[in-house]
Amino acid sequence: MIRVVLATCFALIALPAAAIDIKEVTSPGGIKAWLVEEASIPFTALEIRFKGGASLDADGKRGAAYLMSGLLDEGAGDLTSTEFALAAEELALKYDFDAFSDGFSISAQFLSENRDASLELLRKAINEPRFDQDAVDRVRGQVLSIIATDDEDPNDIAGKTFASLAYGDHPYATKIEGTAESVKALTRDDLVASHQALLTRDRVYVGAVGDITAEELGVIVDQLLGALPASGPDLPSAAPFLLSGGETVVPYDTPQSVARFGHVGIERTDPDFFAAFVMNQVLGSGGFGSRLMDEVREKRGLTYGVYSYLALREHANLMMGQVSSSNDSIAEAISVIRDEWAKMAENGVTEQELEKAKTYLTGAYPLRFDGNARIANILAAMQFDHLPIDYIDTRNSKVEAVTLEDIKRVSKRLLKPEDLHFVVVGQPTGLDASN
Repeated sequence: MIRVVLATCFALIALPAAAIDIKEVTSPGGIKAWLVEEASIPFTALEIRFKGGASLDADGKRGAAYLMSGLLDEGAGDLTSTEFALAAEELALKYDFDAFSDGFSISAQFLSENRDASLELLRKAINEPRFDQDAVDRVRGQVLSIIATDDEDPNDIAGKTFASLAYGDHPYATKIEGTAESVKALTRDDLVASHQALLTRDRVYVGAVGDITAEELGVIVDQLLGALPASGPDLPSAAPFLLSGGETVVPYDTPQSVARFGHVGIERTDPDFFAAFVMNQVLGSGGFGSRLMDEVREKRGLTYGVYSYLALREHANLMMGQVSSSNDSIAEAISVIRDEWAKMAENGVTEQELEKAKTYLTGAYPLRFDGNARIANILAAMQFDHLPIDYIDTRNSKVEAVTLEDIKRVSKRLLKPEDLHFVVVGQPTGLDASN
């Protein structure tokens, strides 16, 4: 019964952001980790991230990282897939393996009473995946099903087309799941090579929260990661952005068009980043309070939803957005978005908009720390993004420091309505498919 009760608490133990005391730990083997000790309930959340991810897929092997991520728990060491799943269930061990464009993540939550056995199971998955052929074929089938479904989804088609046009030969140009052809061609040897390339000690970041001491975490980190390869292949170079202003239409038989749009953005390390962050809250990230929602939906009824966001990636940074509208109104929606882009670039925001955005952004931030697993994720992400250890304490003050002049400066610098490129999937009227 105690396993059942505590397992339901994995996502429920919350710490106020101001009370989070982060310790930097260095394992005996030299691996660094960030730790928040919280012994009130006997379990621990662990988040491990490796930089690189699907961007390290070898030429002609697109989808290898994604397929590999689905196989680490499909048999490891001396355990078959079924035996591994039963052992994890018996221990109340929660875990997840995930590949994304710039990284590979391992998430785990385990009870203190089962720590040793849980970590040994996790160690096997990380270090000794079996890649049995029956498991490879089964998970490959699942990935192919995902690819087939996505190929019929206008939203996915818009994103895929935008990326292929924007990034040229860079890994960002193609989906991390790969294509049906590339996934069908992957062999067990390809998955072994992907595992060895992605999970390396030279670019690993660890966050831990819970019933664990710094000394214990150091031993655990070495246990889990100490036997991995010391280094991996070089990371990709910076991604180009090859699109200029205009529209690209992808004909698709649907009554509603979907548009993905964007242009070059801003780096997180840029001194104007927080001004851009607050500016975008006003422009398109604030839901029904944003200018785009107000102008495109509320005033004109052209869409159910439109939004913009700062797309921050390891090798490219864009200012992006998405909108959907009926085929006969998507052209007008695009025109309104360009107009709002131009107005913000020219005039910035009002005092009332600035204060409303600051209130929301500073008030919502503490709500992210709503469980040990979430906090462990944040700790690993901060390291992954090269943020300082005191970022949680200083983030809201950086938001509060943004002024009207800051936003006016960054709006003029960042927002380029003439550079916006829209990829439209549907049967839009008033847009030329030859673009």
